[in-house]
Amino acid sequence: MAADSPPPDQSNSASVRAVVHGQLLKEWPQDLYIPPDALEVILESFEGPLDLLLYLIRKQNIDILDIPVADITRQYMEYVELMRVVKLDLAAEYLVMAATLAEIKSRMLLPKPVDEEEEGDPRAALVRRLLEYERFRDAAQQLNEIPRLERDIFVVRVDFEDPAPLRLVPKVGLNELAAAFQGVIERASHLKNLQVTRELLSVRERMTRILSFLKDNEFGRFEDLFDMTEGRMGLVVSFIAILELCRDDHIVVVQNQPFAPIHVRTAA
Repeated sequence: MAADSPPPDQSNSASVRAVVHGQLLKEWPQDLYIPPDALEVILESFEGPLDLLLYLIRKQNIDILDIPVADITRQYMEYVELMRVVKLDLAAEYLVMAATLAEIKSRMLLPKPVDEEEEGDPRAALVRRLLEYERFRDAAQQLNEIPRLERDIFVVRVDFEDPAPLRLVPKVGLNELAAAFQGVIERASHLKNLQVTRELLSVRERMTRILSFLKDNEFGRFEDLFDMTEGRMGLVVSFIAILELCRDDHIVVVQNQPFAPIHVRTAA
């Protein structure tokens, strides 16, 4: 349904203009039914009659030791009547408190016999109940502000070991080798040396040296295949020799788990 709001018609204050199913509607339908409980607004909610009384007293900054029973009773009954109108479940304790207020007011109005001992303030018992309720209510609010974790909710941690854990050997690719070689280069950059003469390096000779090293050691760390004293050129030749041996299936590069040290062994 689409509707707009033009200036109201002076001849008909109840005029309406709306489009319903493509047809212009100028007047409200005669059979339009709006349920009486279509909208309910509850401004305040109370946990009991003492909570309602304390709200009325604190709202008006009334001295709790000198309660104007007549005014408080009138306001209390207005809230009780409101709860009855909006069809809330009215607990019997609200009515009991209303009767208690009426009794206190009547005892304050009735003249006291001369021959009887002087009685205390009829409001004293109610004031004690209100003060005690307020103290416990404030304590409950302070407890409610404490974090629920480790108070009402506890995190359970269970440590267990798998008797037969699944071991996945990650595959070593060119990116992993390049990253490892980059680490070798960075460590070699810290060694400062002076090269007077230029030495000719052979990739074939370096391949033979690597195979000889792996023949004496079943496994060798990737970093152990490099000589840091040879400088950047020697490191590059060693890395090319490793790649050539991997391509010809003479050596195998393995890694036990991600980010673990890379080892090299012969393929035989």
